[in-house]
Amino acid sequence: MGVDLKDIVPRKTISLESLSGKSIAVDAYNALYQFLAIIRQRDGTPLMDRTGRITSHLSGLLYRTANMLKLGIRLVYVFDGQPPALKEAEVKRRAQIKEEALQRYEEALKAGDLEAARTYAQMTAQLKDYMVEDAKRLLTLMGVPWVQAPSEGEAQAAYMAMKGDVWAVGSQDYDSLLFGTPRLVRNLAITGRRKLPRKDVYIEVEPELIELNEVLRQLRITREQLVDVGILVGTDYNPQGVKGVGSKTALKLIRDYGSLEKVLPTLKGASFPVDPLEIREMFLKPEVTDDYKIEWKPPDIEGVVKFLCGERDFSEDRVRKALTEVLEEEEKRKEEKKISRLDQFFG
Repeated sequence: MGVDLKDIVPRKTISLESLSGKSIAVDAYNALYQFLAIIRQRDGTPLMDRTGRITSHLSGLLYRTANMLKLGIRLVYVFDGQPPALKEAEVKRRAQIKEEALQRYEEALKAGDLEAARTYAQMTAQLKDYMVEDAKRLLTLMGVPWVQAPSEGEAQAAYMAMKGDVWAVGSQDYDSLLFGTPRLVRNLAITGRRKLPRKDVYIEVEPELIELNEVLRQLRITREQLVDVGILVGTDYNPQGVKGVGSKTALKLIRDYGSLEKVLPTLKGASFPVDPLEIREMFLKPEVTDDYKIEWKPPDIEGVVKFLCGERDFSEDRVRKALTEVLEEEEKRKEEKKISRLDQFFG
């Protein structure tokens, strides 16, 4: 779900091209769930190989990552570890939603309503252990680094950005700001012409850059106070937030009273599934690790072909084309840099 701060957070529109040469950490689980949800057949069935193993996540991972690499955008995928105990309620809530969606999907199929079936199918996506291992294997073969977080992937990604090991975090959620990332890039994976869910309407989606220092400056609060705003609105640790309190109201309350401790006594009937001060600590002092190495390498085209085409029934022509284009674009950038350096030397 993530914390909903869209109404108060300043952002600026950028182009994908402006991110060339930048390194961006992305939450691998979020990306894989997105691929599992949207890459499906007309009736909602995911892509599978001849043995019935799901491959939608691998298709999305291959082609989206290749497209980013062609633009010179260096992705680092961060995988979730053990979810915090505070997140137990949200984990159960999501599982319940999937169960209900599965029932409705089966009902829609029986009724012959393929559009509804596909919509419900997208909500049933489940990430199995073998899918995660396949994803890591593919990334390694593509020469793309991945990091195993001890707990929350977004917290680890934000930590890497705070250290300067990556330039930004790429995510649709605003949680990364609460975890302290200096920069957040939204719409990285959904740029372009997109259809609105359940509507025959298309919109143009462009990447957005959100800078934490600018957010705090314009909102006139500290990062700790931004976390308090998020807790009042609702986070993955307390999904409901405080009834009737949206982001604008929460911001005003924190500005007026200064902290969550001083706001809570003024809110009649406010209740939390867990101690809100513990939630604050989860954002300010999350469990992260320094045990990682970030290094990009040229893709092992033959290795990827052997895996995806030999074992998972992908089209060899399409796979080779995607990865060959990555190498060709990288060579072009190297040549352009050489020419630029020569121009500067002789200029």
